Amino acid sequence: MKVLHLDVNHPLIIEQFNAIGFQNDEDYTSSKEEIESKLHVYDGIIIRSRFTIDKLFLDKATNLKFIGRLGAGLENIDTNYAEEKGIFLASAPEGNRNAVGEHTLGMLLSLFNKLNIADKEVRSGRWDREGNRGVELDGKTVGIIGYGNMGKAFAKKLRGFDVEVICYDIVGGVGNDDARQVGILELQQKTDVLSLHVPQTDLTIGMINEGFINAFHKPLWLLNTARGKCVRTDDLVAALESKKILGAGLDVLEYEKSSFENMFTEANMPEAFQYLIKSDKVVLTPHIAGWTVESKVKLAQTIVDKVKAKFC
Repeated sequence: MKVLHLDVNHPLIIEQFNAIGFQNDEDYTSSKEEIESKLHVYDGIIIRSRFTIDKLFLDKATNLKFIGRLGAGLENIDTNYAEEKGIFLASAPEGNRNAVGEHTLGMLLSLFNKLNIADKEVRSGRWDREGNRGVELDGKTVGIIGYGNMGKAFAKKLRGFDVEVICYDIVGGVGNDDARQVGILELQQKTDVLSLHVPQTDLTIGMINEGFINAFHKPLWLLNTARGKCVRTDDLVAALESKKILGAGLDVLEYEKSSFENMFTEANMPEAFQYLIKSDKVVLTPHIAGWTVESKVKLAQTIVDKVKAKFC
């Protein structure tokens, strides 16, 4: 098989493909149009998020047998059309789920203990102990929306805390010893901390909006290490201002580019985005929850294993 690598990944993926006799070509700089002009000679594509793989792209790939995406989701691929063409799709949520679970817990503890605020103050010469008094996680109810690889990984990280963990998912029967599956009404009644672990779909885009937030019985903390477009930022800001949301840990943002790069190139950033940047109730990271030294290896290995299982 001839495989075209469109993003730089861990070298093991090329090394192991070479070992099973695949031909590996790398092209990390050509335009989408230039890539499309030569797609017809390739059996496989390895990509992260460089391009949107749409119908036109897939129609150019007349010999394509598989697409490997080194990430958890496939939202940058027209999956329905790819499946119609019989193309095998491999993503790798198993590869970075542990990293996401750890990062989500880190954001939560940082918010509860005001680590981002205290660090800045101490560096500037301010020693404010009372102003940085934290709250404890024990005794809280953590609600998880989306209980797949990422949601389960976060719940597992909470085992050492005296918390109730509940989960909500459109798929039934996904709860386990780490989280009890509940309906939406119980989730909204009990939750103190809400963590999103859903893919980006028509159902999840904009799901965290004013109405959804206000349906929760208690003020809550929000964590999003899933996809930025699941949260309406204007509504999040309003909830932060009204203290319906006490704080937010955001690894992803509604305003991300499709390539997850160059977030600050636009001359006029949205007002809501500016609020998030300035707010001491918000912890921000640049879509790195699943971006660890270890996950780089695991993501690549997961794709190799899935492709080998299918074609070797």
